[in-house]
Amino acid sequence: MTWKRTLGCVAAFGVGIPLLAQGSSPVNDSGATAWMLTSTTLVLLMVPGLAMFYGGLVRTKNVIGTMMHSFAAMAVVGVLWAVVGYALSFGPNALGGLIGWSRGLVLLRSIDHTILPAGVPEYAFAMFQGKFAIITPALIAGAVAERISFRGWVVFITLWVIFVYCPLCHWVWASDGYFFNLGAKGPSTSRAAPSSTYLRASPASRLRCFWVPATGIPRPQWPPTTSPSR
Repeated sequence: MTWKRTLGCVAAFGVGIPLLAQGSSPVNDSGATAWMLTSTTLVLLMVPGLAMFYGGLVRTKNVIGTMMHSFAAMAVVGVLWAVVGYALSFGPNALGGLIGWSRGLVLLRSIDHTILPAGVPEYAFAMFQGKFAIITPALIAGAVAERISFRGWVVFITLWVIFVYCPLCHWVWASDGYFFNLGAKGPSTSRAAPSSTYLRASPASRLRCFWVPATGIPRPQWPPTTSPSR
């Protein structure tokens, strides 16, 4: 009977350890993490889809340049988000709540072993949010098709993400953000809500249409090209 008692104590001890760990700190939820990573991948796949969609709306000579606007957003904003974007968006309030900031979040240095209360590693959450930082300026690309040079586009999205996207992201999605604490916690401002993304992209697109005139387009306009998205 001694070995049976010993085996029972070991089993009880093994069951009790996860319960104690769960009570003291968040535990990684493999299901939630897997779904977060799946959602991240699906959002990333929207970028080439958006590039093909916009490429089918312009003239043949501008197809490559228009598609590169979306892929440039993936490259530039992806790096920018990891360097300072996440720190500006989800760091503690700074400048009176205008923006967030945490030196430890620069280059994502302090989130190696952090598990969020939802049971998801903060690395996965930062990656998920980074994909929305990428797709939002890519949406604006449709407003400047055939209107802007590639170099001007790269400068624009860099400044726009730092001075427009990150402050708005902090206000709406950070736990100490202004709109978040006003009660903006419903479906319309969820982590993946279209309204939160278009809240940033729509005004910028309209302003770019007014400020950047279309040049070199003859009258009558040429028909759009044929792309894989058609």
